[in-house]
Amino acid sequence: MTARAAGRTLQRYIESARPASSATLRSYTTSQDATPKGSNPCRGTPRFKRELPDRFLSTGEYRRLARVLAEAEPDWPAAVRAIRLLIYTGARCGEITSLRWEWVHLSNAFASQHLDEIAHADVQRWFVGVTDRAGPGAANRTYDILRAAFNKAEQWGLRPEGSNPCSGIKRNRQRKFERFLSEAEITRLGKVLSDREECWPGPITIIRLLLLTGCRYGEIASLKWGEIKGLRIRLEDSKTGARTVWLGAEAQAILNGLPRGKPGEHVFINPETGRTFATVGYYWRIIRSEAGLGLVRIHDLRHSFASHAAAASETLPMIGKLLGHARVDTTARYAHLDDTQLLDIAERIGALIHAAMEG
Repeated sequence: MTARAAGRTLQRYIESARPASSATLRSYTTSQDATPKGSNPCRGTPRFKRELPDRFLSTGEYRRLARVLAEAEPDWPAAVRAIRLLIYTGARCGEITSLRWEWVHLSNAFASQHLDEIAHADVQRWFVGVTDRAGPGAANRTYDILRAAFNKAEQWGLRPEGSNPCSGIKRNRQRKFERFLSEAEITRLGKVLSDREECWPGPITIIRLLLLTGCRYGEIASLKWGEIKGLRIRLEDSKTGARTVWLGAEAQAILNGLPRGKPGEHVFINPETGRTFATVGYYWRIIRSEAGLGLVRIHDLRHSFASHAAAASETLPMIGKLLGHARVDTTARYAHLDDTQLLDIAERIGALIHAAMEG
């Protein structure tokens, strides 16, 4: 294949490669400045629907798969367990992988004991072991699952009331990330988003709304048209239950500029999969690199929203309502001021005290 772009000739030899999709070609030509902005030749190109035929495993194939899984289990135990659960339960892949912390660290944790025999010392030993093997974060998450399981066992009468062996075990302390975007970083981010919007409209719009609303990623990525109620978004099932997200003029303009769908349809659909965007991590890594943001995470956009609200002298209860927090102490960790602002405040206070001392 030979192509000429920006005065240069590009040659590539392709043997058994599949044809690139129109979305891929659009992304490549725009990112390489091969065509003037607005004259992308891929615009309007019809996409082919990919129809995957139904495929069922025969008895012989199941037997061959079982042998392969048995051979692979010593090297990839977690993956093999996940595949077996998919086979035995008929669940979706995402429903099984979300159980990772359960079946990796809990499946054989207390195999030789009955439920009512597990004591505080047993859980303490298990917790220390998981921390050593998988780290403090994994241990904390699995501990929360185990504690909830024992609480449920008490409700069902399988253990005496108040006998939860997890009681008194302190979760591992973890470093809290105090990372949010400064005004200069937001300016650079806005420029990159504008430059990339034509080739990645869906992910770019999601990122803009995350920054403008302070929502969690899943709340925006899985948003449905029926949840948008004029000046607000009414989320029936967020992390903390049903909540209302109020929309500023900028966020309203973004949503009003999108082609309206039916109430039950999702606002953002990945054209490659026909489903919602499970993640925008690929796009975000490129965007943050071009904007010079370092290792800023998608969730740090939510942190930035809250921190700028705090810098604007909004109260913690008000910020908590904007973010959908159930408790004020949860909001407090987002209310960090920029170091330069803290320095300015310290200098002003010092100047006032100095002036008072000097009379």
